[in-house]
Amino acid sequence: DEVQIGFGRLGTHFWGFEQQQVVPDIVTMGKPIGNGHPLAAVATTPEIAAAFANGMEYFNTFGGNPVSCTIGLAVLEVIEEEQLQANARRLGERLQQGFRELQTKYPVIGDIRGSGLFLGVELIKDPATLEPAPELAQAVVESLKEEVILFSTEGPFNNVLKFKPPLVITQEDTDRILETLDRILKDKG
Repeated sequence: DEVQIGFGRLGTHFWGFEQQQVVPDIVTMGKPIGNGHPLAAVATTPEIAAAFANGMEYFNTFGGNPVSCTIGLAVLEVIEEEQLQANARRLGERLQQGFRELQTKYPVIGDIRGSGLFLGVELIKDPATLEPAPELAQAVVESLKEEVILFSTEGPFNNVLKFKPPLVITQEDTDRILETLDRILKDKG
């Protein structure tokens, strides 16, 4: 499933499965391929595709829509021409570096993880026990939302700040995000 991590978001690879060094039998692609236009795709092996040739005809009213296909092609061209995968790598590294700098100031920041522009920042109550801080995470997300910066909470305890910005994010955007997060953690942490 490449809906969240595909199309260069990880920075190092165009597809998430490449980073894991596997070759999947089926790959699903959704929202990013249409950049807001409803479009999805499924890719599979010839062997699996042949299993559909069993005499029963498959039909989809919207399958192969030329407008949608043109939009998908344009999205792929923009990703390549504007080097958005490289942007994801470069600015993802900048964000991780900034999160690590904040971690030295705020002991409520636990693990920092992710790749490219698919990042997670764990919030904890105590570095010694690593007790999750879901209330703090939700408060930080709400404060960021007031600043028009969208994070969400994830993880089994909802204490991980998940950040998945647009691939077109700029250096100025990352600086503003880090400065705002610094200010919010100073107030709440």
